[in-house]
Amino acid sequence: MANVLRVGGPSDRLRLQKKSSFDVQVFLQSVGASRRVEAFRKKQAIFSQGEAADSIMYIQEGSVKLTVVNESGKEAVVAIFGPGDFFGEGGMAGQTVRMGTATAIAPTTVLIIGKNEMTRVLHAEHDLSDRFITHMLARNIRVEADLIDQLFNSTEKRLARTLLLLARYGKEDQPERVLQKVSQETLAEIIGTTRSRVNMFMNKFRKLGFIEYNGGIKINKSLLTVVLHE
Repeated sequence: MANVLRVGGPSDRLRLQKKSSFDVQVFLQSVGASRRVEAFRKKQAIFSQGEAADSIMYIQEGSVKLTVVNESGKEAVVAIFGPGDFFGEGGMAGQTVRMGTATAIAPTTVLIIGKNEMTRVLHAEHDLSDRFITHMLARNIRVEADLIDQLFNSTEKRLARTLLLLARYGKEDQPERVLQKVSQETLAEIIGTTRSRVNMFMNKFRKLGFIEYNGGIKINKSLLTVVLHE
């Protein structure tokens, strides 16, 4: 005899309805208990190194860079985030203070979720926890790839790869082929070189038709040939 799921009284039906009504995208695009939406202008700090790590951020639109400053005052860009990315999740792994500074590199809208609220929802809603785990695994792969890129690839190839990543090339959603204005200083910090070197290769990419300037930086798929070329 086949097993049949029996829903008893009204309370059982209410629990099932409540469970199935959770929408990850609605949660990430709206305000609610222990979560709020804030807008940041270009170059405005979202959080600073040393502040309490008591929340997790989700980018609704815009771009954010994460920088770290060492004891001698040298600053390095360690990550760039775009729409659909989480950041600032270190507090969920035991960090009590921010290990870096997050700054908007374009007008940016961020959902700020309290650490305790995020922990509660991740335990209660599998759709959100699946999405968050996928994001963290992708981040780990990206960190490993960045290290390999820094150790073994030329400056030209590192720049091309960074531009493709900023354009979200290879993402399931449509890539943002026109980037928000990203300064050459920021690109230099990301790939570990000088602004003059970045300027030289950007001019080369433009002359070869790999990129175009038109109120932003348009990234053409042909730029991928620089990354794949041995």
